[in-house]
Amino acid sequence: MGQSLAQNYLHFIFSVKNRKPLISESIEQDVFRYIGGLCKNLECPPLEVGGYKNNGHILCMLSKKVTLTTLVAKVKSKFSKWIKSKGSAYTSFYWQNGYGTFSITSSQVTTIRTYIRSKKEHHQNISFEEEYRNILMEWNVRFDERYVWG
Repeated sequence: MGQSLAQNYLHFIFSVKNRKPLISESIEQDVFRYIGGLCKNLECPPLEVGGYKNNGHILCMLSKKVTLTTLVAKVKSKFSKWIKSKGSAYTSFYWQNGYGTFSITSSQVTTIRTYIRSKKEHHQNISFEEEYRNILMEWNVRFDERYVWG
């Protein structure tokens, strides 16, 4: 085959270390815009980036040139450096070590975009921890509570 083609939609979920509510309303638009720019610079076009206070969600296309772990590591580390430059309120900002990532089909893109856009409303009724557990169970991901939140 002469041409390499890929269309991999990914939904990433990650949280602030210890789920501290460090993503305030005053900075959240800049936060999600910056994360989207990081994805774009890695040739992983963002389709939706959002979250709420202590967590983030990215829906993007995975580049055929970038591994999943490279994408997550670069986004998290470059973002951490950037936000720490935004003032003393963010000097102790760290992402949780782990993350969740789920491949989705093109027919699920609109549903996941809507889901990410509704994080504020969604988290009025359910905690991030409960939401994440539900997602892991829905996707049949085996996990150990002792290590999920580390």
